[in-house]
Amino acid sequence: MIRSATELSRLVSHALRHEPWLYELEPDEHGWVPVDQLLDAIRRMGPQWMGVERADLESMIASSAKRRHEIVNDRIRALYGHSLKGIGPLTPSSPPPILFHGTSPDAWADIEGHGLRPMGRRYVHMSVDRVTALAVGRRKTSTPTLLRINAEEAASAGVTFYQAAESIWLADGVPSRFIERST
Repeated sequence: MIRSATELSRLVSHALRHEPWLYELEPDEHGWVPVDQLLDAIRRMGPQWMGVERADLESMIASSAKRRHEIVNDRIRALYGHSLKGIGPLTPSSPPPILFHGTSPDAWADIEGHGLRPMGRRYVHMSVDRVTALAVGRRKTSTPTLLRINAEEAASAGVTFYQAAESIWLADGVPSRFIERST
């Protein structure tokens, strides 16, 4: 019996975004790995994963509220969130005027002084909407702080943005002058 789509998504994200070597996977420069290799790696994770099939991956992707992964032909990749060097969507894009970022209240003083930094990831993650940003912030605290990023102004000043998914945007960092605490 396989686990839930949420647990499968976490496992796939870990394998594709952070530590593919633990799963004996070798993503190419765009993060792609063969679906069959990923399925073999998942099945080696224990009896609860033995029944995972391609259809389970496809269902997980289709049912996800945030588009985290994609399958094209016989390959799969994570769309964003990589902590690996040299993998990810690196095509600069013009962001929407305003983006949002959810974080813990304790992080605000550092962000106010130093801006948004990747903090162990390759990029800073931002959302086009408050709801998604607050949901991300709730992973760190039950009372997240919502930050409003003037992305259009930041882009005009030279900050490079990348669109990772329909509602997710990335940047190498965002200086504090483009960030304000939202209410």
